[in-house]
Amino acid sequence: MIFLFKYLKSLLIINVFAFNLLFASNVTLAQNIPVPDDTLGNENSRVESLGGIDAITGGAGRGLNLFHSFREFNVGAGRGVYFFAPSAEIQNILARVTGGNRSEILGILGTRVFDGSTTNANLFLINPNGILFGENASLDVGGSFVATTANAVQFGEQGVFSATNPEVPQLLRVNPSVFLFNTKWKKECDR
Repeated sequence: MIFLFKYLKSLLIINVFAFNLLFASNVTLAQNIPVPDDTLGNENSRVESLGGIDAITGGAGRGLNLFHSFREFNVGAGRGVYFFAPSAEIQNILARVTGGNRSEILGILGTRVFDGSTTNANLFLINPNGILFGENASLDVGGSFVATTANAVQFGEQGVFSATNPEVPQLLRVNPSVFLFNTKWKKECDR
């Protein structure tokens, strides 16, 4: 009887360990690539995996700005995530994260133009839940890079691109001017 009990206990521990290993592996794989949300309507971001690189296309183009929106945004270890601009004229690529998890950048984060050339666009990564850069993280960006835990970015008097109150960007054609770090921004901007 004692032998049977020990055998069943060992079998249960092995099964729980195997389940946890399998479940944890699936969760990790799911979080290693960017996952677009649907807040930009028919201008949603698209992610295409090409071997070890995830190419981000689509997005909402507004003048010299290109907006992307993600439920999750991560760059896995040994992987690269590149934002592809439709033309070299794009000056700012703004990516917001609307989900509830921090972003983990463990590989290469970069920008390119559709023809594969380097763009001089600035890249803004906005995640109010945090952004972690691992020891092997690197940037391949032709312009400036900004990572912020702000809730939103304001564009002069024209509007706001928010991660906590996501809407389709209207005519946000000017350069970003202010980072907003609280949830009162809508009330203050309406005054």
